[in-house]
Amino acid sequence: MTRRTDAHPDLVRADVRASFFSTWRVGTPERQRQTVDAIARTWERRPWPADGLLGYHVYTGHDGSTLLHHSQWASEQAYEAFVLDPTAAPPRAQRQERVDEIDTAVPGIERLGLGRYRRYRGATREDGATPAPGCVVVVDVEFEGPDPDRQRAWVDAVLEALASEPEPYPGGISAHFHLSTDGTRVLNYAEWESAQAHIDALAAPGDGVGSASARWERVRNWPGLKSSTVDRYDHALGLVPR
Repeated sequence: MTRRTDAHPDLVRADVRASFFSTWRVGTPERQRQTVDAIARTWERRPWPADGLLGYHVYTGHDGSTLLHHSQWASEQAYEAFVLDPTAAPPRAQRQERVDEIDTAVPGIERLGLGRYRRYRGATREDGATPAPGCVVVVDVEFEGPDPDRQRAWVDAVLEALASEPEPYPGGISAHFHLSTDGTRVLNYAEWESAQAHIDALAAPGDGVGSASARWERVRNWPGLKSSTVDRYDHALGLVPR
């Protein structure tokens, strides 16, 4: 069966070998709430859909328009078997039933695409405190063409820059860097104590989170770096197997 939880996902659990992120545009804060409620009803009344699915979480965007979906899988092959394998008719039918029920409750949802990722490395605050995240910040970085070595090297450079900060910005809890399986993107799932803490960090002297050091300049001017976006979210719904 399916159980609802308010707990944030465990980003470092060892059995998660594939992470999927997608965005829906629903239009308004009211429709955000309606969609989250529809997802919860649709999932809670049905059995857990697949053994390889370890957790599914939904977040409301601070833009008042979008939802972020984050699913954790035992492997990419488990996801393929559930969603794409033409011989797996019953699971696919179950998936379509869920989609249809949500779309009936909230018509006009715009699904903006799915990204496939694997967690690479992360960092947590060094004072030992682990407060519950009050805000999730997603940094989506795109590079010019696929290059897995460049993905890893850039993340390594970011973590070196973070570790070199003499006075890290207060409010940051953790950063979890995920590499897209196509070699073109890096997604940083960062946990903050509050949205205001992240806003204050961005407003501090410098260019974004990070000082005007040579290490951060290297990160920001990395060869092949095409673009980056920053979005803030609130965790709205967690669904896990009972």
